Amino acid sequence: MKYICTFLVLIFTVSCIGSGDLYYQSLQKDQEIPSDKGQLDHSQWDQLLNKHVNEEGFVDYDGMEEDRSALKEYLTYLGTNPPQKSWSISEQFAYYINLYNAATVEIILENDQPGSIKDIGSTLNPVWIQDFIKVGKKDYSLADIEKSVLQKMGDPRIHFAINCASYSCPKLMNKAYTAENVDQMMDQAADDFVNSDKNDLTDPNHPKLSSIFKFYPSDFKAGGLSIIEYVNQYADNKINPGAELSYKDYDWSLNKQD
Repeated sequence: MKYICTFLVLIFTVSCIGSGDLYYQSLQKDQEIPSDKGQLDHSQWDQLLNKHVNEEGFVDYDGMEEDRSALKEYLTYLGTNPPQKSWSISEQFAYYINLYNAATVEIILENDQPGSIKDIGSTLNPVWIQDFIKVGKKDYSLADIEKSVLQKMGDPRIHFAINCASYSCPKLMNKAYTAENVDQMMDQAADDFVNSDKNDLTDPNHPKLSSIFKFYPSDFKAGGLSIIEYVNQYADNKINPGAELSYKDYDWSLNKQD
């Protein structure tokens, strides 16, 4: 078991190193994400989301399969238009969030809609480190996009914007992120998630949070806030400062419409 764990760490690290060619900028201290018109056209992805994702964020994967050629066209469009230094940081955020979400839908379809995204691959080759996302001349993994780009861009709201095709994930929005709306949409995604049934805030002294806050604590604390203070920025039911936190089990079942 010790050697298997060591091997997993090694292959995960190698996967992340491969993302070094992807251009991105990180937010500076107290920097807000601006709104601008941007250069890319995300309308094709927007149409697919509006058509096949409901307000609760569940996906009609059968419908997506029927429109799979359009999904592939969009992913090809992103792959042939990699981020450039001339792009605003808002356009970069929108690009990588949409890339992650669209690629996740594609790999679910490619694997015939498994019961869980974790059913794809194996222990030694989990779905997260499989290089199937083409940007420019190279292939990248979901881990490359999330951990080696989006997390390093410095806004923890990305954890509410990207969707891992699972029930306990923040919902997949039914509209595309753009350079113009990315800040507003990430705020909405954070608000929706914190106040959803993915968290239980009914008892302000003993709240049960999503395991996402346990998976990425350093991201949520990066601005000098505690987990409780971060959650309370969005929570309708505020958590008491001295509350004892516990975390809900993560449901990895596919976010498929009934």
